[in-house]
Amino acid sequence: MSAIKVFVPRDSAALAVGADEVVAEIHKEAKARGLTVDIVRNSSRGMFWLETLVEVQTSRGRVAYGPVQPEDVKSLLDAGMLQGEQHALCHGITEQIPYLAKQERLTFSRMGVTDPLSLADYEAHSGWAGLKRALTMDGAGIVQEVTDSGLRGRGGAAFPAGIKWRTVLNAAGQQKYIVCNADEGDSGTFSDRMTMEGDPFMLIEGMVIAGIAVGATQGYIYIRSEYPHAIAVMNEAVNIATNAGYLGQSICGSGKTFTLEVRKAAGSYVCGEETALLESIEGKRGVVRAKPPLPALEGLFGLPTVINNVITLASVPIIMAKGATFYRDYGVGRSHGTLPFQIAGNIKHGGLVEKAFGLTLRELLFDFGGGSRSGRPIKAVQVGGPLGAYVPESQWDLPLDYEAYAAVGAVVGHGGIVVHDETANMSKLARYAMEFCALESCGKCTPCRIGSTRGVEVIDRITSNQNKEQQVHLLRDLCSTMLSGSLCAMGGMTPYPVLSALNHYPEDFGIEVRATEKA
Repeated sequence: MSAIKVFVPRDSAALAVGADEVVAEIHKEAKARGLTVDIVRNSSRGMFWLETLVEVQTSRGRVAYGPVQPEDVKSLLDAGMLQGEQHALCHGITEQIPYLAKQERLTFSRMGVTDPLSLADYEAHSGWAGLKRALTMDGAGIVQEVTDSGLRGRGGAAFPAGIKWRTVLNAAGQQKYIVCNADEGDSGTFSDRMTMEGDPFMLIEGMVIAGIAVGATQGYIYIRSEYPHAIAVMNEAVNIATNAGYLGQSICGSGKTFTLEVRKAAGSYVCGEETALLESIEGKRGVVRAKPPLPALEGLFGLPTVINNVITLASVPIIMAKGATFYRDYGVGRSHGTLPFQIAGNIKHGGLVEKAFGLTLRELLFDFGGGSRSGRPIKAVQVGGPLGAYVPESQWDLPLDYEAYAAVGAVVGHGGIVVHDETANMSKLARYAMEFCALESCGKCTPCRIGSTRGVEVIDRITSNQNKEQQVHLLRDLCSTMLSGSLCAMGGMTPYPVLSALNHYPEDFGIEVRATEKA
């Protein structure tokens, strides 16, 4: 009798709720019953409310069961889980679960499908196709393809990737570098971690293509220290890819060189800023550099450097494999392609949703998220990480694209979405933003270092009703200084959550709203 293939994620989210214990119980019960199972440790599908998600390969496709606890295994096997039979925890064919079926998975097409460290799996699901095409082109041709795709940086700034690459391609320098910013420190974000743990060869492929495109022969992946599983998987993936000839002195026998090294981050939020990240890789304290010069011209060790985040680089293989037009046709306006939106906070169905730009926040919150976990009305949604604006219900029908959000003083950023219900106190959340900035500031520039500390004090005076009108004016003035005068986005974006909370939820600051203003 051939072994029945069972898939159980090795993703951090699944491990945190007992995936390893579920695997141990399946092995134990199968042995006791004389059943032969082949357990594949895949990655998470991104439906975190269903973790641990167990899938069984059947003639009809994979059948999903979840959330599975170790104590559920006996009843699942009794009910015929290995044959895909019905059970209270059964969700039917995995790909037909509405949460997945309604997505447009380009970058995350292999997520949850393959064994993350199996080269055979990666190759069987279109892996290395983009690299093989890139090896037939010159650097300028690859850069043009990325430019034509409309790919913009997925780390928050949304700068066109092709322009950055072209700058490095044309820069003079005997040595050039590719740096992947995997210091994913924003609250409620996990797409980078999922990529590194669940499809590491895709990131490696994107970085190799970038290196060939701009003439760089060395790459670094700077991974946040709080991601031990991602660090371990990426290190193993780099070794596997090197031994297979996809990294090293002659990539796929082409004579082109690209080597890759994983660097563990310093544990500082500000090291997610590209120049502080470079300082950290160089062995220095993570302090922001003044720009110019731009890292594309004088970056790592003073040499031309491409710095992109994980999802930006991971989007490159499919662009090269299927062509710029294929990718560009997704999205709206100047926001092309897809973005892995990450829904967290007070939400019923938290997880990852990859969709083309242009859907609305309301769709994400209710069509995918299922509303608040508490069952109370949703009050505010922070989009774009801890430095993103709080988006009120009046703006939930805006298309999620960079320009539409910028027009209302908000940011799409890294695609992180944190939900708060009606019990949230927005003045406390605004204060937290200033306090967070004060704690995490590198201290180099005055607007960020001093402004955030003063911001906490001013908000405290507002909420304790000390000369409120003057203090509100002072807070707005302080935010203006931070926006305009900070060296980097740490201080420059902290006013976004503060001002959005003040503007849209003044009652939480004890500010009386006149009837005419409400209208």
